[in-house]
Amino acid sequence: MAERKRVEVPEGVKKKEVSGVPESFPFEISPMFEGERVRKGDMYVELGGPSQPGFELVIALPKDQVEDMKVTLIGPDLDEMEEGKAYPYAMIYYVAGDQVDNDLEPVIERRNHDFQNYIEGYMHLNQRYDIWIRISKGAIKKGLKSLTEIALATMFLFKNELPFIEKIEAVYITDKELVEKLLNEMAMPIYEERDARVEQLHDEDVEEFYSCTLCQSFAPTNVCVISPDRPSLCGAITWFDGRAAARVDPEGPNRAVPKGECIDPIGGEYTGVNEFAKEESGGEYDRIKLHSFFEYPHTSCGCFEVIGFYMPEVDGIGWVHRGYPDPAPNGLTFSTMAGQTGGGKQVVGFLGIGIAYFRSKKFIQADGGWYRVVWMPKELKERVLKYIPEDMRDKIATEEDAKTIEELKEFLKKVNHPVVTGVVRPVDGKKITEGWKEEEEEKVEEVVEEKAEEAAPAEAAQPAAQPVQQPMMPMQPVQMPAIPQIQMPQIQLPAAGQQPGIKLIIKDAKIIIDKVIIRGKEEKKGGK
Repeated sequence: MAERKRVEVPEGVKKKEVSGVPESFPFEISPMFEGERVRKGDMYVELGGPSQPGFELVIALPKDQVEDMKVTLIGPDLDEMEEGKAYPYAMIYYVAGDQVDNDLEPVIERRNHDFQNYIEGYMHLNQRYDIWIRISKGAIKKGLKSLTEIALATMFLFKNELPFIEKIEAVYITDKELVEKLLNEMAMPIYEERDARVEQLHDEDVEEFYSCTLCQSFAPTNVCVISPDRPSLCGAITWFDGRAAARVDPEGPNRAVPKGECIDPIGGEYTGVNEFAKEESGGEYDRIKLHSFFEYPHTSCGCFEVIGFYMPEVDGIGWVHRGYPDPAPNGLTFSTMAGQTGGGKQVVGFLGIGIAYFRSKKFIQADGGWYRVVWMPKELKERVLKYIPEDMRDKIATEEDAKTIEELKEFLKKVNHPVVTGVVRPVDGKKITEGWKEEEEEKVEEVVEEKAEEAAPAEAAQPAAQPVQQPMMPMQPVQMPAIPQIQMPQIQLPAAGQQPGIKLIIKDAKIIIDKVIIRGKEEKKGGK
């Protein structure tokens, strides 16, 4: 078990200590501020986020090791930060109480997102090691001077809303070296320990799943269903965490969801989940398959750690994590895809998940699981490598192998990835894709070239010949897939008034039409 202990403050670092709840705060505290966004132009400073390390962690300790309502700030405070800049940020809470144990740590930790968004001018996004905080210029103008005020307000809300917490103490850190050290040496081992607990338990072993509605302030129709084989999208709540939260706070954001009847054991569809989805989404969705990428996929909130994206050009699925800054092979960055994926939508072709879902034996099993995965950033792939089947580890590309669709195609052909010949779904042995059809397309191009070569000399020898006119096919509105165009050979055109002497029949070809322009007969000058 990962060790739970108090942070040792290094000598020589700047430190500030404050205790007790002040008579008033320089900001309002209310649920009405949930969902408040602090845009870049309104931002005073950013804490954590894409460019700086950060994390939040709750540690359960004995009562005698916790100084109630005390805050220790290590590193520069708000009044020493430069407007418009980003800084590292760690929020560590020690909690104690007769009902408090290690099982409740992640439950309390996730409520940090909830309570901090009650604070006017303070935006909290994401969780664990992905926290992203912005403080508005307006909050500074109203009198916010110190992060200790944020910590005291948050602890006040914790004790008020979760009465089983008898004592709570906070350590906030903005010293970059210490943030990184504690993230690697203290926080990550605890996160890993929590995630590993659920690996031996599966959906069919339990009678109920659990919900999480914390993100509905940002994504009103999101329906987060947590099962043993599918942790929350944010990665912070497992099935065990949901059970512990429901036990101590039955009316809170984590409630029991009866499974009901299993409709689709491979896709992971249950009548109880569907009924819950309809209720929680306000009727927006009435079907969810927990382990499907394409058919009635799980909704995506915005706090997801990873986005899955379908690439039709290779008939495969890529995954990109929040920390990857560059475009994926589809040309889109994480943030761009997050705008398409998030908001509590059920989007076919995009899916938000928690990193812990890669551990699951039911990982998108309806769509082939790992055998449909074609690309991941190297950092993410190495992090989950032991969960990837051995025969697929060298067949999933990273940015070192492919940065564009064309490079990805070449890599997948080289390693003979299952998408090239057709994916066989491991869970039931069913072949679910047909593989690529490139050979047929190449044959079409060869036929076109041969026809053109045969016809061109005949035209040159008999320029006055009158071939039978071929009827023109009516134009039909069709949606063409975006794939490389066929390069047509140059041929000699007949004289004026003659019909072309070549008939090209193209079968099973894939064509790009960039633009269709329809013009009538040209009008005379003057419009007459």
